[in-house]
Amino acid sequence: AQRMIELKDGRVISDTGTSDARPAQEAPYRHARSGPSFVGQMIESVKMAFRSLRANLFRTALTLLGVIIGVAAVVAMLAIGQGSQREVMSRFESMGSNLLFVRPGAPGTRMRGDAIATLTLADADALGELGNVLAAVPSRSGSATLRVGSEDYRTTIEGVSADWPIAQNRGLKYGTFFTKDDVTHRVGVVVLGTTTAGNLFDNVEGAVGQYVFLGGAPFEVAGILEEKGASSWGQDQDDVALVPITTGMMRLFGQSYLSSITIAVEDTDRISDTETAANELLLERHGTEDFQIRNTASILESVQDTQNSFSILLGSVASISLLVGGIGVMNIMLVSVSERTREIGVRMATGARRSDILMQFLIEALVVGGLGGIAGVLIGFGVCFVLSVNGMPVAVTVMPAILAFTSAMVTGLVFGLLPARKAAHLDPVTALASE
Repeated sequence: AQRMIELKDGRVISDTGTSDARPAQEAPYRHARSGPSFVGQMIESVKMAFRSLRANLFRTALTLLGVIIGVAAVVAMLAIGQGSQREVMSRFESMGSNLLFVRPGAPGTRMRGDAIATLTLADADALGELGNVLAAVPSRSGSATLRVGSEDYRTTIEGVSADWPIAQNRGLKYGTFFTKDDVTHRVGVVVLGTTTAGNLFDNVEGAVGQYVFLGGAPFEVAGILEEKGASSWGQDQDDVALVPITTGMMRLFGQSYLSSITIAVEDTDRISDTETAANELLLERHGTEDFQIRNTASILESVQDTQNSFSILLGSVASISLLVGGIGVMNIMLVSVSERTREIGVRMATGARRSDILMQFLIEALVVGGLGGIAGVLIGFGVCFVLSVNGMPVAVTVMPAILAFTSAMVTGLVFGLLPARKAAHLDPVTALASE
């Protein structure tokens, strides 16, 4: 033997010889394995959420339906609101930013301008003499029936001055506009809109030089206006017949006061000064403020405020649908927590923390919100496309989609918080004992 060990009374008293046995090497230090990373936990929670949703597809579909309808409604309503706003604003902007509108009646008066006798042709002539005024166009309107042969057509009749095309920035498609001499001598001439001309003549271009009977008197068609389309109020601006203001007052209206005066200014930077000068002039002439003056900018601002309120109203109505969808998410999540009480107890018994349970159910609610948001945005865009094809003004932009999707995610988070907290605060013993 290469080694001898002598023992006595259980004690080693001698140890001789060598041994090939090598001293045991110190095991290298190893760090204790840490738990899964936060990203890993998130990924696993998302997988569990999808597994849970797939376990009951019918209930999941019903839950998603509420969110989808809410998101689609928000996208469609906001697109309709923005589209309507753009349409109205573009029509107002087409009027030009260099106009002042003078109407009869004291500020705050709600009566129709035709029923108030405060503005006269002399007022229009005086306003036309002010500095920075390009044209001051008097106007008197009414309605009458035009006749050509056996064809009758009732339309809006406006008596205006020869400067009307300048103030309205509108040209003629055929023929010419009546002149200042026509206004001075009360000549029986008329300029027709394309809608009016189309209802009276088979050949609109050939209508120039023809005669129409208006108020029992013949009027020669001097020209046809270029097409303008609907106004900001939805009125067909081509359904009109224009006559010299003096001719209209004498033969058609039987009144010598005006419905309005439209002032076109040369320099828009000085439009406020011109408005002040016009106000002072009319106050001096009338002795009282029995008129109202507004400029295009103030009208645009009022219309924009109205349209913004309309868009907010539409968005608020659509948000109610999203709120109802969120309540549906919360109800289904509460049912899910009740059904999975034992599963929650097992997870807690095997080391899951309350924060893990909370995250699991919150992510499940977020997945529902996200899926419903994506589907709702796509359906909302589809609805907008169908509406636009049918002629409704719709503005499809990214912002409503982002807003709606974010709202869906926030809805899932908010309405999933209560069920998630309920699940996280379950007692493990009670949960394991549940059936």
